[in-house]
Amino acid sequence: MTNKTRTTFYTGVTSDLAKRVQQHRSRMYPSSFTTRYNCFHLVYFENFHSIEEAIAREKQIKGGSRAKKIALIEAKNPEWRDLYDDEVSLW
Repeated sequence: MTNKTRTTFYTGVTSDLAKRVQQHRSRMYPSSFTTRYNCFHLVYFENFHSIEEAIAREKQIKGGSRAKKIALIEAKNPEWRDLYDDEVSLW
């Protein structure tokens, strides 16, 4: 997830992406990273069969450079559309 100006990125793991994005957007947790930095735009996501795979990938992404994160987003979503509106909300 990112903020409106694309200056901050948030990477996380969840078993229910639609629900988790809604939690972020509703600022359910006022002291959370996404609330503090207004990261409410879902611009990239991946699906995994196991939580172990998902956590390993999360760590890999978090350990990467900003340039790698941008390249990852732009490879799947070059317009930086909010994928929640286009894809996830339809689940």
